[in-house]
Parts: sequence; C-alpha cells; structure tokens
Amino acid sequence: MARMSPVFRRKAPRPQERVVTLVRKQGCHLCDDAQVVVEKVCAEFGVTWEEKDIALDPQLHDQYWEQIPVVLIDGAQHTFWRVDEARLRKALA
Repeated sequence: MARMSPVFRRKAPRPQERVVTLVRKQGCHLCDDAQVVVEKVCAEFGVTWEEKDIALDPQLHDQYWEQIPVVLIDGAQHTFWRVDEARLRKALA
C-alpha cells in the first residue's frame, strides 16, 4: 500500500498548544465539580484552561444554557454536564 503524502497527514497539536474552556455559571454544583476535573487534567498536561460565565455572554447563554457545565477543547464542544476525567485526559493526550 502506498504511503500517505505528508500534505494529507494531520499533525496533532501539542498539549501545550491546546486551550480548554469551561463554560459555567455561579452557584452551579456540577460546574464546581467540572472545574476540579478540568484543573487537575490541564495541570497534568500543561494545558491552558479558561473559565467563561454563561451569565456574562449572551451568545454562550443562547448556545449552552441547557447543557452547563460545558467543556470546549480548542473551541469545539468536548462534553457537558459531567466531565469524565479519563475522557478529557485522552482528548488532550
């Protein structure tokens, strides 16, 4: 079988180049639980993470208000409600 041209190979970003976003709201116990997992896994991989409050962003509110907490990886939705530590770790590896 012929080898694939390097032009068509996708290069996975290094963990340090990734950004995890936790979309949450204040007073949400699931959001607090999700933050613990996000902080732990991101620290293991040296990945930057950020927190966005759904109450302060109308676009995020319209898009995710029924799903919070929501975890995005590089702007794409990874999960919502409950954050599975092993799944997040695998996605960032």
